[in-house]
Amino acid sequence: MRPRITLITLGVDDLQRAVRFYRDGLGLPTAGIVGEQFEHGAVAFFDLQAGLKLAVWPRTSLAHDTGLQLTPRAQTDFSLAHNVGDKAEVDAVMAQALAAGASVVKPAQDTFWGGYAGYFQDPDGHLWEIAWNPEMLPAD
Repeated sequence: MRPRITLITLGVDDLQRAVRFYRDGLGLPTAGIVGEQFEHGAVAFFDLQAGLKLAVWPRTSLAHDTGLQLTPRAQTDFSLAHNVGDKAEVDAVMAQALAAGASVVKPAQDTFWGGYAGYFQDPDGHLWEIAWNPEMLPAD
């Protein structure tokens, strides 16, 4: 398999709430909810970076599409990491997420690996790490 991840889909309990959090709270660009004319089709896509999008899709629709049983959320199954350019930006993004309705799981602090990072959960419990890693600085 060649590494070509183009879409990260998060299953959500409330699509409207998820759109408000990511669009209005975090400022991610989106055309809004599309596919409402299809049963299990309503979804919203957010632009992350060139060639990569984030989708929020109701968990019930994801379960239906895959044929898997809808299960309770598991908060520690995975996390998404957002790397930033410096420590101050970590604090700024954490504050922005909190103001948008996130829950801070671990306040930003110096890490054992030489960086600075904190964790928050979005309104559906998805875990995000906001990190400044001097070995993995973003290109911009």
